[in-house]
Amino acid sequence: MSARTATPPAPAGQAAGPDGVLVRLGTLFRTTAFKLSLAYLLVFAAFAFFALGYVAWNARRVLDDQIVSTIEAEINGLSDQYAAGGIRRLVSVVERRSREPGASLYLVTTPAGEHVVGNVETLPPGVLNEPGQIETTYGRSTDGDRVEHRAIVRIFTLPGGFRLLVGRDVEERDRLRAVIGRAFAWSLMLVVGLGFLGSWFIAQRVLKRVDHMTEITRSIMAGDLDGRLTLAGTGDELDRLASNLNAMLDRIGELMRGMREVSDNIAHDLKTPLTRLRNKADAALREGDDPESLRAALEANIEESDNLIRVFNALLMIARLEAGNAREGLADFDAGAVALEVGELYEAVAEERGVGLRTEIEDGLLLHGSRELIGQAMANLIDNALKYGQRPADPTVPPVVCVTARREDGAVLLAVADQGEGIPEVDRGRVLERFVRLETARTRPGFGLGLSLVNAVARLHQGTFALEDNAPGLRAVLRLPAPAAREVQAPWETTA
Repeated sequence: MSARTATPPAPAGQAAGPDGVLVRLGTLFRTTAFKLSLAYLLVFAAFAFFALGYVAWNARRVLDDQIVSTIEAEINGLSDQYAAGGIRRLVSVVERRSREPGASLYLVTTPAGEHVVGNVETLPPGVLNEPGQIETTYGRSTDGDRVEHRAIVRIFTLPGGFRLLVGRDVEERDRLRAVIGRAFAWSLMLVVGLGFLGSWFIAQRVLKRVDHMTEITRSIMAGDLDGRLTLAGTGDELDRLASNLNAMLDRIGELMRGMREVSDNIAHDLKTPLTRLRNKADAALREGDDPESLRAALEANIEESDNLIRVFNALLMIARLEAGNAREGLADFDAGAVALEVGELYEAVAEERGVGLRTEIEDGLLLHGSRELIGQAMANLIDNALKYGQRPADPTVPPVVCVTARREDGAVLLAVADQGEGIPEVDRGRVLERFVRLETARTRPGFGLGLSLVNAVARLHQGTFALEDNAPGLRAVLRLPAPAAREVQAPWETTA
């Protein structure tokens, strides 16, 4: 039998053939970028419509005002001619003006409406009976053909009952309106066409980047945890989204590696104490002849079990801290007071081991975080300093462990310095990992989890943890961001 391989479905937006084109266009039209561009296009088209409409309306109004002003001036002039020379002079002037090229419209009629002189041949019935300004149709003889036009006219009644009509043809106005209308239509078509093309281009470009991001995320979901989204370098919202997603993937990768390391550590580093526990129990069964020896074997097994429980608790705490699951119960507290309290707890231990313990604590070192975790971190650092802080070069001089808490460059600095052998610079990063112990520490109690826990506490509080040279000895430094003074109320302050 031959194996049948299923053909994977084509990625979204990459189907082939006519149906694929339709699917591609449908996907394109549904994109947010296309919808936003289309919305901007509609807004801009509406703005252009009203702007061009206002220009056309204003141009017509200006032309009408000019026509009316011209008519008023001619009416006044002809009235003066009539007043100066009577009807004969008026007829003479109107006849002369009617023959001039590009002349206005003139008509003089008798009180009964009979044509006396002028270049207006016909008017709609009743027009001459309505004194004042109106817009009407009219006819005049042009090369023998009767042609109808539109004009703005004013009818003025002269003394004696004669009627005088003066007007201007609005053909130029209508022609200008037609030109503006064509420009208006073409402009809207151009705006809509270019806007649609621009929307398509923007949506296509965005869709291409989104498709690329989709392919990368598919490969990540398939198991390629090293895959990262590509940045275009434009600094736009997609770049910011890709950058944040890459940071999230980096964090997830760190957590996954941490889980694998915990599993490996449990499988390898806890194998020895579990084997030792089993061997002690087996030896007790085989060699325990009296109750006292059995009791001693049980006590040794209980002590070994307690050590294993502490190791598991430390591993669980580190895992919680690195996963950010220990943020409940965060509050404002005085870090200097915590360092001072932990130092006082270890004074008896230091005196018993012949080590001087000195504290240099500033007042008012406010932090926002977990008081218990900071206290645990300081306890781990002081305990390590007391274990490894002996100075073998000069055993006659009692060593000193110095606990420091102060404000430095907008951060709270918590440091523990000893005068022991120190840690080589090449190993200072490695000892922060779980279960890592240097050869010089193999003979001393411990499991190599103390510094890992301190490093996890620092990261939970968005701070840093570093090991520095104390010349001689080692200086462990926690730098934690201090909140602004105006944002945090000190424990001793009260609100009215």
